[in-house]
Amino acid sequence: MSFDIAAVGPYDCRMSSVESLTALEEGMPILFGGNRVARVSRALAAAFAPGDSLLVVPSSGELLHVPQAVREVVEGCVTRAAAAFAELGSVPDAAITRFFSEFAARLSDDALWREVEAANRADVSNAAARGRSTTRLVASPKMRADMIDGLRGWSNAQSRRGEPLEVVEHANFRVELLGAALGVVGFVFEGRPNVLADATGVLRGGNTVVFRIGSDALGTARAMMELLLVPALLHAGLPESAVVLVPSAEHAAGWALFSDARLSLAVARGSGPAVASLGALAQQAGVPVSLHGTGGAWVVAAESASAQQLEEVVFASLDRKVCNTLNTCCIVRSRAAELVPAFLRGLTRAGARTSPESRSYKLHATPGSEAYLPKELFDTQVTVTRAGGPVREPQLEPLPLPAAGREWEWEQTPEVTLVVVDDVAQAVALFNRYSPRFVASLLSADRAEHTTFYAQVDAPFVGDAFTRWVDGQVALKKPELGLSNWQYGRLFGRGGILSGDTVFTVRTRYSTR
Repeated sequence: MSFDIAAVGPYDCRMSSVESLTALEEGMPILFGGNRVARVSRALAAAFAPGDSLLVVPSSGELLHVPQAVREVVEGCVTRAAAAFAELGSVPDAAITRFFSEFAARLSDDALWREVEAANRADVSNAAARGRSTTRLVASPKMRADMIDGLRGWSNAQSRRGEPLEVVEHANFRVELLGAALGVVGFVFEGRPNVLADATGVLRGGNTVVFRIGSDALGTARAMMELLLVPALLHAGLPESAVVLVPSAEHAAGWALFSDARLSLAVARGSGPAVASLGALAQQAGVPVSLHGTGGAWVVAAESASAQQLEEVVFASLDRKVCNTLNTCCIVRSRAAELVPAFLRGLTRAGARTSPESRSYKLHATPGSEAYLPKELFDTQVTVTRAGGPVREPQLEPLPLPAAGREWEWEQTPEVTLVVVDDVAQAVALFNRYSPRFVASLLSADRAEHTTFYAQVDAPFVGDAFTRWVDGQVALKKPELGLSNWQYGRLFGRGGILSGDTVFTVRTRYSTR
C-alpha cells in the first residue's frame, strides 16, 4: 500500500489519537526523551492498575508509579488551594498579618503545644523503631521558639501585593509595575516540623501552599494543622484551604504534586536523587522549581590561608549534615604539608562532637591527595553511622577525581573529600565541572584573589569562611523556604535563598490621565 505524501496535510503524520494506559507488562518499553527507552520491571507491572499513572524522570529514565487514589487526593488538595488563592485576592493584608500573629500566639500556648509534643513523641518513636534518624524530627523548645520568631517576622513584614516597583510616565498615560501574588506553591519537605510554619511565609504575598511532609513527621504535621494552623487561618478570616496538607505518607504523593501543572512554583527541601527527581518532574510539567538536587559545600584553602582558620572553618562547617555542610576541601599543594594536618584536626574535633561514641570521621581522597595523609589512616577501620545504622568501614578510601563533588549523606559521622590542587584556579575549574555548583568558600589573605575567585567560580553562594552561613535565618534573618544551587536557582532576578517575601510576580497596569 502506498500513498502520496504531498496529498497528506502537514500535520497528518503526527499522532492523531491517544489511549489511556490500563496495564503494564514486564519488559514493556516506555519511550522518553525523544529517543530513549526505559523497561517496565516485574514489580511495577504487577502493581499497576487501571486508572494509575506512570511518570518518567527525564534525566534518569526512572519509572514512577502513582496510584489513582493517591493522584486524586493530591489533585483535590491543589484544587482547594487554587480556589483559596482566588479568594485571597480580596483579602486585605491586615487579615494575613492577623493570621501570622494568631499562629504565633497558638504556638506560644503551652496547653496546645503539649498536644503537639505528644504527636511528635509518637512520630519520633515510630521513626526510631524503623531505624530512621530523628535528629531534626524532635519538636524541641528551640524549634518552637524559632517558629514563633519566624511567624512574628512575617507578621511585621511588608507585603509586595500592590507595591509599586516601577512607574513609567507618558504624556497622556502612565504604566505601573506592581508586585502581585504568584499562585499555588507546592512544597515537599523532609520530616522537619518547623518547615510547616516557616513555609507559611508564602501567604505574606497572597499565595497559597500545598504541603507534602515526610512520613516521619506526618503525625506532628497533622496535629499542628488541626490545633494551630487551621484555627489561625479561620480566626484571621482567611480561607481554610490557603494551607493544605496532603494526607498521604507515600512518595507517590510528592510525585503527583510536582507533576500538577496548576502549581506556580514547586519547592523541595532536602537533597539527593529523590529531590532531583522531584525537580525533573516539575520542570517536565512546566512548573518552575526551587531546590538543590544535591548540596554540599566546598572550601578552598589558598597559599596564604591560615592553618588555624582552616581548622576552625572545618570544625564549624561540620556540626551536622545539612545541605550547606562542608563536603569537599581543596588545599593548594604548596601548603599541603601544613594545611592538611590543620584540616584533619578540624575534622577530628567535628567527629568527636557529632559522634561522641565512636569519635570518628570518614575521609575520601582523590589521586595524589593521599600522599599528604598519615599512613595509619589507610589501615584504620572506624564505625560510621549511616541512615541504616552503624557500620564498620575503612576510615580513608580513594575517590576518582570526577567524583570529587559527590555529596556525602552522613548521619553522625562527618564525611568529607580531600582534594590537593596545584592552585586556586584548578580548584575553581574542578568546582565548576564536578560540583553541584552550590556553595564555594575561599580561605585566603589576598583580597585580589577573592575578587578573582568570585568572578570565576560558578556558584550562587560565595564566602570567605565557614559554609553554614548559607541559610535564610542566618544570612537574611528571615525563615528560609529553600535553597537553590545553580541548576535550579537561575530564576530571573531571584537569589539562591527562597523566602516568603520573594514568592511574587509582577503585574502591569495602564491608566490614562
